[in-house]
Amino acid sequence: MAKVLMKGNEVIAEAAVHAGCKYLFSYPITPQSELVAYMAKRLPEVGGLFLQAESEVAAINMVYGAASAGVRVMTSSSSPGISLKQEGISYLVGSELPAVIVNVMRGGPGLGSIQPAQGDYFQATKGGGHGDYNIPVYAPATLQEIVDLMAEAFDVADRYRTPVYILGDGMLGQMMEPVEFKEAVDYEPTPKEWATTGTRGDGAPKVVNSLRLDPADLEEHNNHLQAKYRQIMENEVKYEEYLTEDAEYIIVAYGTVARIAKNAIKTARSNGYKVGMIRPITLWPFPQKPFTATRDQVKAYLTVEMSAGQMVEDVRLAVNGRKPVEFYGRTGGMVPTQEAIYKKIVEIAGGDQ
Repeated sequence: MAKVLMKGNEVIAEAAVHAGCKYLFSYPITPQSELVAYMAKRLPEVGGLFLQAESEVAAINMVYGAASAGVRVMTSSSSPGISLKQEGISYLVGSELPAVIVNVMRGGPGLGSIQPAQGDYFQATKGGGHGDYNIPVYAPATLQEIVDLMAEAFDVADRYRTPVYILGDGMLGQMMEPVEFKEAVDYEPTPKEWATTGTRGDGAPKVVNSLRLDPADLEEHNNHLQAKYRQIMENEVKYEEYLTEDAEYIIVAYGTVARIAKNAIKTARSNGYKVGMIRPITLWPFPQKPFTATRDQVKAYLTVEMSAGQMVEDVRLAVNGRKPVEFYGRTGGMVPTQEAIYKKIVEIAGGDQ
């Protein structure tokens, strides 16, 4: 198919349609409102449904209902809206229901601003809601990568019966780039033995529920979930390495910040600094392997984020004290510049600009 120039939020929406998503329950909030508007028009064209809920709390519970019926369903929001969905997300996890959740992050805390930020890393990767759980988190860096990852996100959700995050930021949602869509997935919900689609009088009614009042029963369920997370950690890790083969210093960045960091690396290389990058594509499970492979050769790591420092904790755990892990971040919707990242590299390397 030919490439088409599209805005990021609309790419997310069209990629979901191509992946077989037929239902979106959501509530408009900047900087992702174009996604909702696009789906309101697009879903009826493919026999689907968009419903604007009265609140984010209502939206995530509508997702729970649709997911219980075994269909491909999605919700989208931005940071404060995702916070409101946390109880329902925990219910999805407890009931083992597949769904895709899109967070186009904005500045915070509180209402913050509509500018891009990465302050929701902890919320996405460390559970967010109540209970012991994890959710796979994809962090695309380009609009084409959104297209490439969306079908995988729905497949992983179905394979492991779990919610899955697509985590972007306001810059990714608002930028325009040419993208190429593959043929749409001819997805028809296959009969799922757990889905509440009715028994038609054949067998006992199916029940989807996260309530387990017996402690032994709940512990057994938690052990089952933890075993599932270990499978995800073994099978679903994704990352990119950029010029790490001879790197003495490695930048760690994700999403749109990684694109800025690549330009800083090019500047550093042209001035004699051997710098590379590790870009986690899955923020959970977090990639350990590239750090194990590089930590004996490098002098230091530099984590760059649009936050006060959240992913840096996972980088330090992965490096396990073997080498220094430095941090550079901007908050409140301020975006790290290529020049500032390069300056930080020079500072760490102890050289002159």
